[in-house]
Amino acid sequence: MDIISTQVGGTHYEDMKIPPVEYIRANNLDFFDGNVIKYVSRHRRKNGAEDILKAMDYLRMILKYEYGKNVSICAQGFENVSDKEIIDRGV
Repeated sequence: MDIISTQVGGTHYEDMKIPPVEYIRANNLDFFDGNVIKYVSRHRRKNGAEDILKAMDYLRMILKYEYGKNVSICAQGFENVSDKEIIDRGV
């Protein structure tokens, strides 16, 4: 049995032609890059806006740790709202 076919915690990667873990390993991506790929790949199948916000958080980490840029990412019109409230509002 293939390790990819025994996914724990759901089936959100099963119907993908290339599961994120295979793409990440084949391209020797680091932790931050891999998480961006993972969250963007699964957002429609699993956690919706929450996964996009997680991907954005890892993109901010890449900007900070690789390029020395501190960036604040906010949804337009939600500058003073927490990520949880953004998710709850369906953004």
